[in-house]
Amino acid sequence: MGTQAPNNDSYDRSNSAEETIAKQKEIDDWLPITSARNAKWYYSAFHNVTAMVGAGVLSLPYAMSELGWGPGVTVLVLSWIITLYTLWQMVEMHEMVPGRRFDRYHELGQYAFGEKLGLYIVVPQQLVVEIGVNIVYMVTGGTSLQKFHDTVCKSCHKIKLTYFIMIFASAHFVLSHLPNFNAISGVSLAAAVMSLSYSTIAWAASLKKGVIENVDYNYKGSSTAGNVFNFFSALGDVAFAYAGHNVVLEIQATIPSTPEKPSKGPMWKGVVVAYIVVALCYFPVALIGYWMFGNHVDDNILITLEKPAWLIAMANMFVVIHVIGSYQIYAMPVFDMIETVLVKKLKFRPTKLLRFVVRNVYVATTMFLGITFPFFSGLLGFFGGFAFAPTTYFLPCIMWLAICKPRRFSLSWWTNWICIVVGVCLMVVSPIGGLRTIIINAKTYKFYS
Repeated sequence: MGTQAPNNDSYDRSNSAEETIAKQKEIDDWLPITSARNAKWYYSAFHNVTAMVGAGVLSLPYAMSELGWGPGVTVLVLSWIITLYTLWQMVEMHEMVPGRRFDRYHELGQYAFGEKLGLYIVVPQQLVVEIGVNIVYMVTGGTSLQKFHDTVCKSCHKIKLTYFIMIFASAHFVLSHLPNFNAISGVSLAAAVMSLSYSTIAWAASLKKGVIENVDYNYKGSSTAGNVFNFFSALGDVAFAYAGHNVVLEIQATIPSTPEKPSKGPMWKGVVVAYIVVALCYFPVALIGYWMFGNHVDDNILITLEKPAWLIAMANMFVVIHVIGSYQIYAMPVFDMIETVLVKKLKFRPTKLLRFVVRNVYVATTMFLGITFPFFSGLLGFFGGFAFAPTTYFLPCIMWLAICKPRRFSLSWWTNWICIVVGVCLMVVSPIGGLRTIIINAKTYKFYS
């Protein structure tokens, strides 16, 4: 009898270990990021286009007017190259440790910087980016709906922006209940097609309109200080335009992976296609828009292009559809974080009711904040520098240095440090300009107008 106890003990232990693993698998199969791993490479292409080509593209001619020709083109091209490089690093680091996948940005951060420090460094920034984008997209969606309404029906009674944001949010109270990235791939594909469509409308209509009379490419600030602040703010706008990195690991997590065929192959293929589409959207809009209108361009080029009315109305509708997809792409990792905390830390049961409540509360919160603070361009500049620059421009480089440890003064070492310096400069200067824009707008702003 005496020898029986240890066997029972080990049997219980292995049983409880199996139960824990089974429970863990059940939770992972329920959570949005890890529940489906059967995505194709082209899913990653249109998820990345949807995540990256935001409505920020429409403010690029305005950013060019604040940067000027030389600095403007340099910043656009440099940002494209640096962010493609840091995106490549993210894709490579997803399965850098054999037998393990870093499915979430903060998991990679924890591996690079340690369990606690990694969380403290990555999670706040990632949340600021994702929630910030969702709030800004509530405003963008509402503004574009309002513009569509006003263009189509000029004699109609004017409706407050608040109501248009509510109308836009109503779509998300439905779409937010799609469980994971694969489930929103149809929405994402439609959004990616729309982003290419409205970008093409923006630059083609500008080209058709031709260079305006007395076009002026000088800075439009009345003082040197004003021009410098505008320059800083424009850097934030450009940083915001390349902000897809916050969801790249989460997108890659949906792609199947084996030791023979790791996920980085199809993921990188998708990223390259996405970046070609990004270049086709960004460069023509920014350069042709600025060339045609100079410093008379508005912070949304569709506002500058008032005619033909049907085309502008259509472009605004495309923006609405695209922003619906983008909102979902950025909201999914936030849903994943909230649901992970509730189920793993606070021991809630993974049920449909829990998901229903969490996602509705989140959509309602972003809607309320969007209605309260709709100064669009200032928000872009502020969030752009404050949170996008780190997560997009230099955090991947710091992780790469920490994990791969390239030889000092080697090409990889220099490249990463240059990206880090550029990213830190962006992070410091662009929120200053963005905050100034918000303060100037706030003086004349009436709440819930």
